[in-house]
Amino acid sequence: MKTLGLVGGTSWVSTVDYYRYLNEEINSRLGGNEFAKCVVHSFNYADIQKITTRKDWDALFEVVGAAAEGLCQAGAEGIVLCANTMHLVADRLQERLNVPIIHLVEATAADIRRAELDVVILLGTRFTMEMDFFKDHLSRHGIRTVIPEAADRDFIHATIFGELSRGECRPETKERYLDVIGSLTKSGAQGAILGCTEIPLLIKQADCQIPLFDTTRLHASAAASFALAD
Repeated sequence: MKTLGLVGGTSWVSTVDYYRYLNEEINSRLGGNEFAKCVVHSFNYADIQKITTRKDWDALFEVVGAAAEGLCQAGAEGIVLCANTMHLVADRLQERLNVPIIHLVEATAADIRRAELDVVILLGTRFTMEMDFFKDHLSRHGIRTVIPEAADRDFIHATIFGELSRGECRPETKERYLDVIGSLTKSGAQGAILGCTEIPLLIKQADCQIPLFDTTRLHASAAASFALAD
């Protein structure tokens, strides 16, 4: 089994889920007392938030790169960036590392293609929804993304940082998210990507009639497959 390096703390709430899903996935495949081999770097989320707020992507690249390199020195054979937004530096970071990055968007795209969908909603931080790093990877697989209107994007971004990252799940916030999904579904979207690792804390498949793609679970499953591959 390969050792995985988890770049986490963005936020700690979702990093807990990554750790749990990885271990559950490994154990479901191997049984017994078999669990994931991993090392974890957990950021102080406030430090990362200061960087993303000022949109200093070079600084983000440097701190995430240093964390990933530290994990490699600790024995990691594959890197898992435990946040959607962190993947805006993933392609650049891959050029810096000598071990593979298990890419969240590629794992998500594979599941969307298995579902034979072509148009999906992308929910996440403002950076994930508005920048090209997520949408471009999906478009390479023939998948088109639609995003909420500006006011809804502002609301989603604010609640991710102001509520969900602290583990708060408010009924009125959930209702607004579901309204956004419902509106875009009426416009032709066939599924929805929960493109922030905290959103699945709020929205479940039982809440929606269209397929939901939980990037945290899909990414963790892909990481488990990497760890167990020959």
